[in-house]
Amino acid sequence: MQAHETRRATRAALSSASRLGLTVHDAAVLHNSNKLTLRLRPCDVLARVAPAADQGAQREVDVAQRLAEVGSPVAALESPEVFVRDDYVVTLWAYYEPVTTRAIPHAEYADALERLHAGMRRVDLPTPHYTDRVSAARALVADQARTPELADPDRVFLANTLDRMRRAVSESGRPEQLLHGEPHPGNLLVTRSGPLFIDFETCCRGPIEFDLAHAPDEVGDHYPGVDHQLLRDCRTLVLAMITVWRWDRDDQFPDGHRLGVEWLNELRQATAQPG
Repeated sequence: MQAHETRRATRAALSSASRLGLTVHDAAVLHNSNKLTLRLRPCDVLARVAPAADQGAQREVDVAQRLAEVGSPVAALESPEVFVRDDYVVTLWAYYEPVTTRAIPHAEYADALERLHAGMRRVDLPTPHYTDRVSAARALVADQARTPELADPDRVFLANTLDRMRRAVSESGRPEQLLHGEPHPGNLLVTRSGPLFIDFETCCRGPIEFDLAHAPDEVGDHYPGVDHQLLRDCRTLVLAMITVWRWDRDDQFPDGHRLGVEWLNELRQATAQPG
């Protein structure tokens, strides 16, 4: 968010916390992209703020609440209410002090994700299919007004890669279930209670390999029953999607343009390699 948006979003978070009777004297920015993540003190609550046009907040809260009820490794909600303030939606969560800066061991990461998936099989909520996200990326590639800096050869390459990998994943025949959608290391907290997943706004249905494609490569080696060819296809599909998003003219991901160029080159190398 730009500076003026950050100020308004912060005010929306403070107002939401006050409505719950929380004491807030300070709001520290933890992450700022298309959404704002704040640590509210001294109540020590995490606030996530998104533009009101974002339709994922209620689904995120519903999924997190249901997963907590079945004992899944997820961060706790401070409140199940979704607050709407000044064109922003605000959700409030428990804040977890980091207990280490080390990367979580791959076996522990795989175990946490397996337990999350087990809990998700017990949750029945309407969620999008992973192909909806592929279709959104495909539409973005086709829209030159939204991706004006994307060269025509790169546009064709990305479109063909998305189409080809979507077919490969869809035709795999693997069972599908509720997924986190983006269980990358940035969405896994190492806490005193063990690893906990956050950020469920991207939940979707699909094969577990689609989730594993967001985790470090070695995590798949510790997750039981993985189709490794499908996992490779999912990794290529995910790389194609996140590359497309970095070329969106409205993308606010930090250093997004550099990553768009870097990932495009990486994707070309990946698709050029046999297997």
